[in-house]
Amino acid sequence: MFTELRPKALTILKSDKPLEQKQQELCDYLQSTVPHYDWVGFYFKNGDKEELKLGPYAGEPTDHTIIPFGKGICGQVAVSNQNFVVPDVKAQDNYIACSITVKAEIVVPLFVNGENIGQIDIDSNTPDPFTEEDERFLEFINEEIAQLIEKD
Repeated sequence: MFTELRPKALTILKSDKPLEQKQQELCDYLQSTVPHYDWVGFYFKNGDKEELKLGPYAGEPTDHTIIPFGKGICGQVAVSNQNFVVPDVKAQDNYIACSITVKAEIVVPLFVNGENIGQIDIDSNTPDPFTEEDERFLEFINEEIAQLIEKD
């Protein structure tokens, strides 16, 4: 499935639109196209603060517009610099619930020039839906976005 998504994702990211608009279109596309992607969004490091700030996203609105480093799955990825796949959010002690319908989450860090500047975050209402294919695809998306940020 993800091989078919790559060309359309690249078309969105290679357009002449502003970066934030490209990210929004990408979130909308992934959320509407991948059946187990119920919420798709980006969080970015908030200036010099040890926190993440919500960027473009698609799905239900969230109260979690600011997430301290170390808190929740996203906050942990900001510190660990590692992908974090959560097959069952109820089994996580340090989970911040965005919605009672969310069953699983995947967060993949976004690196620019070796620095973790943010991440893509996917929530799923399906238990344990994420595979290595999801990880590789989201890493690919982040690499493409990192190249756009480096050019800006």
